Amino acid sequence: MKQAKRTRIGALAQSLEVERFVIRFWEKEFSIKSRRSEGGQRWYTKKDVDRFCLIKDLLYKKKFTIAGAKQYLKSSNSTSPESIIPSIVMPTQESQKSSKQLILKLESIKEQLMQLQQSLEL
Repeated sequence: MKQAKRTRIGALAQSLEVERFVIRFWEKEFSIKSRRSEGGQRWYTKKDVDRFCLIKDLLYKKKFTIAGAKQYLKSSNSTSPESIIPSIVMPTQESQKSSKQLILKLESIKEQLMQLQQSLEL
């Protein structure tokens, strides 16, 4: 699709297959400053349109969270979304310890339930 020098919000929303409110939400969340016509209508440059396309790709196709997409966009040396995934999802030692404790607790509950089941079968 060939982009005009100025793209209005309706055309942008249609090309991205999202609603206008989504564009306005992304504008706010990702600090994208739209320009305004004399009549007050939003319009976007090619650079803005490309940024919105990337945001949609990160959120809809790559399944990033808003926070993850923001981190990716702020990262100056990343060449692909996958390159920052480890920094977003890698568990800390504290969360690993907490997970292990939870697993042990669940295993204990499972054992108790199995014993209860056996006693009811008798």
